[in-house]
Amino acid sequence: MALVVERAMVLLMVMAVAYGAVYKVGDSAGWTTLGNIDYRKWSAPKNFQIGDTIIFEYNAKFHNVMRVTHAMYKTCNTSSPIATFTTGNDTIKITNYGHHFFFCGVPGHCQAGQKVDINVLRVSAGAPEPSALASPAVSTGGSVPAPSPSNADAPFIALKGPFGIITGLGMALFALA
Repeated sequence: MALVVERAMVLLMVMAVAYGAVYKVGDSAGWTTLGNIDYRKWSAPKNFQIGDTIIFEYNAKFHNVMRVTHAMYKTCNTSSPIATFTTGNDTIKITNYGHHFFFCGVPGHCQAGQKVDINVLRVSAGAPEPSALASPAVSTGGSVPAPSPSNADAPFIALKGPFGIITGLGMALFALA
């Protein structure tokens, strides 16, 4: 009986990671320079967790999404992003703790405030880190460079459609095996 309870707990933990909250950056306004949206105020009250999904919706003719380092974020430096997304409907899965910086790489947009810091805090010091459940970075829409020693451990996985659900279910079934 203890084995059944233990496996059920593992399944629930995996499902919690696989089926986190979904956040649309900028809510109904989306990812834009129109309307003076303060993305810092948008992200500040959120309690981002591993397993959550971040969605950037925007007009791909006028915007993009670049994942960058903190230094690049502070200066709006577009020279060497970690990843670039250009579909207009980019879905990014959070897979580890810490700050994750994004901005629009169109000239002037970052400087106008189209930038967001997604900060994923550890819930407690004793909580197990689900890094063993994370996969290498995958993209299905943007142009993301192949993993290299500098970005092979990318903290996000870009997923589209049912792929994320199938992956989560596969992990859950694997945990029960």
